Amino acid sequence: MPLSRREWLRGAAALAAVMGTSCRREAVPVLQPFSYCLNTSTISGSRIGLVREIEVAAAAGYDGIEIWLRSLEQYLEGGGSLADLRRRIDDLGIRVESAIGFARWIVDDVAERARALEGVKRDMERLAQLGCARIAAPPAGATKDPRLDLRRVAERYRALLETGDQFGVVPQVEVWGASKNLGRLAEAVYVAVECGHPNACLLPDVYHLYRGGSGFEGLGLLGGRAVQVFHINDYPADPPRERLTDADRVLPGQGVAPLGEVLRTLASHGREIALSLELFNRDLWKLDPGQVARTGLEAMKSQVRRAAAAAEDPAMKRRESHAA
Repeated sequence: MPLSRREWLRGAAALAAVMGTSCRREAVPVLQPFSYCLNTSTISGSRIGLVREIEVAAAAGYDGIEIWLRSLEQYLEGGGSLADLRRRIDDLGIRVESAIGFARWIVDDVAERARALEGVKRDMERLAQLGCARIAAPPAGATKDPRLDLRRVAERYRALLETGDQFGVVPQVEVWGASKNLGRLAEAVYVAVECGHPNACLLPDVYHLYRGGSGFEGLGLLGGRAVQVFHINDYPADPPRERLTDADRVLPGQGVAPLGEVLRTLASHGREIALSLELFNRDLWKLDPGQVARTGLEAMKSQVRRAAAAAEDPAMKRRESHAA
C-alpha cells in the first residue's frame, strides 16, 4: 500500500512494509524502495538455458531477471526468436531489468571501440524487443594497466549512452573492484557526472565495492536516477580483500558485508532500486537452480527485514555495526 511521507522519512516503517510482502509479484507501490531480481550468473552453472532460467526466476517469485547476452546469443543461435521469448516473459509476469555484456567501449584503440559500438547496437536492439531498458557497461578490455584518462573514458561513455538513446536502452557504468580502471566507485561517479548525459547511471555491487576498497559510505551521495540496479551478494572474512575472487561471493547474510547499512542507504534514495542477486558460487551451481533461486530471494528479503528492524531499534543497529 502507498506509504505516507511520515513513514518514508522514518525509513524503517517503509522498509518493513515492503519486506512483509510475499513472493507473489503484486502492484509495486510508488515509493517501494526495492524490487527483487535474479542475475542468471547465480544459477548459470546448471546450464539450463535462457528460457528455463527465466522460468525459474518467475517461479521463485522474483520481480525481474538480469540476463547475460551470451545466453541470449545461444538462444537465438539455437533457433529461438525474440518475439517468442518476449511472449514467454510477458506470460510469466516478469521483467528483464538489465543485461550483462562485455563490449570494449572503454579502450583506447579507436577501431576496437568502433567495433564494440556496432556490436552494442545489435545487442541493444535485441534487448529493446524484450522490454529491457538497461545494459551493464563494465571496463571490459581495460582491467589492467595502463590507467586511462577518466575524461576520455567519460567521452566514450557518452558515446555509449548516445547509442543507447536510439533504442531506449541505458548503459550503466559498472564498478569492477579488481580492475585498474573503474575499480572504485569514485571513478565511476566521475565518469557518469563528467559525461554530461541525462541518462548516466551506475551499476554498483557489494562485492566489487569491497574488493576495490571503495567502502560503502559513498552510496549515500548517490540519489535520484544514479543507481537503478544494484548487485547484491556477500563476501567472507577470509581470504583477505585483495585476494577475493568472484567465486568467493556468498548469499546475503552468509558473509561479513554490512548489508544493513547498505540497504538502509539505498532505501533512502527515494526511488525503487532493483536488488539483483549476482553470485558465481560453484557450490550453489551444483544445487537445483530452483532451490538456489528461492533460497537467494529469501536471503535478500531477510536482510532487508533485518535492516528495517535495526532502523527501528538503535541497540540492534549498534550491534549490527559492531559485527560488521
